[in-house]
Amino acid sequence: MTPSTREPELLGQTVVVIGGSAGIGLETARRALGEGAEVVLTGRNQARLDQAADELDVQRTAAFDATDPAAVEAFFAELQSPIDHVMVTAGAPHYGPPLEMSREEAQRGLTEHLLLTLTIARVAVGKVRPLGSLVFMGGTGARRPRVGLAIASTATVAQNTLIANLALEVAPIRVNLIAAGFVDTPLSAAILGDDLDRRRDELRSMLPIGRVVGPADVAALAVHLMINTALTGATYDIDGGQQLVS
Repeated sequence: MTPSTREPELLGQTVVVIGGSAGIGLETARRALGEGAEVVLTGRNQARLDQAADELDVQRTAAFDATDPAAVEAFFAELQSPIDHVMVTAGAPHYGPPLEMSREEAQRGLTEHLLLTLTIARVAVGKVRPLGSLVFMGGTGARRPRVGLAIASTATVAQNTLIANLALEVAPIRVNLIAAGFVDTPLSAAILGDDLDRRRDELRSMLPIGRVVGPADVAALAVHLMINTALTGATYDIDGGQQLVS
């Protein structure tokens, strides 16, 4: 018997990856390309973006700061044709003692990621085809009250609520959130430094899956959310069972 060949599930579709020069964004771009999509990579650092584009053989890139609403709006305004999916990995939680933060830093931690989500949803209307999707990245680590997590925890709870409401506001465009635990990315390495190997070993022994979650795991979920048109308004956890044992 001759094995059947599966049709690529994003064939003829366009995927924009905001924050696509490394880590989860880069792996999402790689997987979307494997499913037949045309990919537009964006990032803040032009050199890293060019390197990623060369690695994946991506023809369309754009360098801008995703935390700048004017830059985001200008990028979408310049898109010449409709797109199908937007994956947003830009933005990061703000950790630290909330009572020691400046007012400006606390305000940025509470609003930056939420406003980015709102900006993307606003500019997507009229650019993303019906039943296309917006996929955002969040986290699970700040769900439980802990010292030093007040700002990040508040933003995490608000993000879940915002995603559910935006799914109604921009329908039939679909909106979903991926909430990740620890993911072994360059960002994690930069944050943990010399503690990275210790954290990897700890997770391998602790997690029910017996290994560390990597960017490719999250990318697989992101592309599934693009493909499955029945999914909208929800948060999908991916942490290897970390919440069950910590």
